[in-house]
Amino acid sequence: MSSRKITLFYALLIAIASLAVGMVLASRLDLSPQSSAQTMAAPSVNSAPLSGPIDATTFRTIAKNATPLVVNIRTKSKRRAQDVTDFFGGEDPFGRFFGLPQPPGGRGNRPRDQVVEAAGTGFIISGKEGLILTNNHVVENATDILVAFGESQLDQEEYKAKLVGRDQLSDSALIQLVDKPSRPLVEARFGDSSQMQPGDWVMAIGNPFGLAHTVTVGVISATKRPFSVAEQRSQDVLQTDAAINPGNSGGPLLNVRGEVIGINTAILANSRSEGNIGIGFAIPSNLVIELLPQLRTGKVIRGRIGVSVTEVPRESVGDLGLKQRMGALVATVTNDSPAAKAGVKPGDVVVEVNGKPIMSRDDLIRIVTATKPGTTVPLKLMRDKKEVTVNVTVDELDLEAESGGVPGEEGGDQETGGGFGLTLGNITPSIARSLRLPPNTLGAVIMEVEQGGVAEG
Repeated sequence: MSSRKITLFYALLIAIASLAVGMVLASRLDLSPQSSAQTMAAPSVNSAPLSGPIDATTFRTIAKNATPLVVNIRTKSKRRAQDVTDFFGGEDPFGRFFGLPQPPGGRGNRPRDQVVEAAGTGFIISGKEGLILTNNHVVENATDILVAFGESQLDQEEYKAKLVGRDQLSDSALIQLVDKPSRPLVEARFGDSSQMQPGDWVMAIGNPFGLAHTVTVGVISATKRPFSVAEQRSQDVLQTDAAINPGNSGGPLLNVRGEVIGINTAILANSRSEGNIGIGFAIPSNLVIELLPQLRTGKVIRGRIGVSVTEVPRESVGDLGLKQRMGALVATVTNDSPAAKAGVKPGDVVVEVNGKPIMSRDDLIRIVTATKPGTTVPLKLMRDKKEVTVNVTVDELDLEAESGGVPGEEGGDQETGGGFGLTLGNITPSIARSLRLPPNTLGAVIMEVEQGGVAEG
């Protein structure tokens, strides 16, 4: 085997191994939606550049104008309570060890549901219809949703609401008031989240720990920060140091014009603290605005082609026939998927989709998932240093069917590469030394190859 083929083999093997040990967080081409439903017009977005001075009254004015559109959300949901019999296969341990009689049907067969209460934040986007945006994780599995208006517990008015639509992968949800106040409701205005840059001033408004209409101020710390939203899936989010705490979820992140540019969704906490440490995350408003027409229908539709991809390794650019580091390296192809039917193979590099250049894995994700299912698009690939074009008909993503993810863990530092007949392990410092690799090398090493397996051949 030539040195070039050996290099390509190991580059592909490392990509597959990285998927197996969880190093590739977002690779299923299903992170953002295509938006074709037109049952609800998307809110207008102010794309004018941010300009003008900030003075002592800037944030005071923003808070005064924006707090009325922010609401407190309380939910109730049912969760199966753990019983002592769960640890004994549903059998009553007292009856087992002490010979005590069990109730008819056994303890393990009794329903054991407990009511769980939670709280979050939301903001009004349509006063006429009573529509409110919040986080998916605030209302997911909720049996009851209550929306409270008012700045203190004493003057708050609560109204029932219902779930209209939700989306796990953008952590967004749309709810609607069943009854609403007789007075006009203040609606949110939207800014262009793509204009935000590190250092831009922002304000967060929410209900942390039940403290209604808490206002905090900070800056955008980073944009397009990958954030895990589900197994093997991530979303680019805004990072901010504006204080976000439990209860802030679903609240607005505002620019200096008082326009919503994000939905506060999560914080990074250490083991010694349950509160804010200056690292918070918000879903960009542009993404959610694109979702709104579909959220209104109750279903979000995404495209998929059935491949797992990773970035092109720097050291493999020349061996893959590329003039520069670009494209998305195909690590695996799902059986009977659109990509498989079109002839896409592991080791291919996707460099163009429907005439649009692919500079990174994320480019491919955005384009494919924004494509309407049923659409046939040309994919330009680099294969064996030659350009190959195939036509792929985009399929609709079924989240439930795709929830299996990568092969499961077997314990320790080893993983079994399901379907490949090999056992993988993390590269430890000692293994790196034995293989004469740099001390800080990350990745996976083949620990064992199953006889007769795919990897052996």
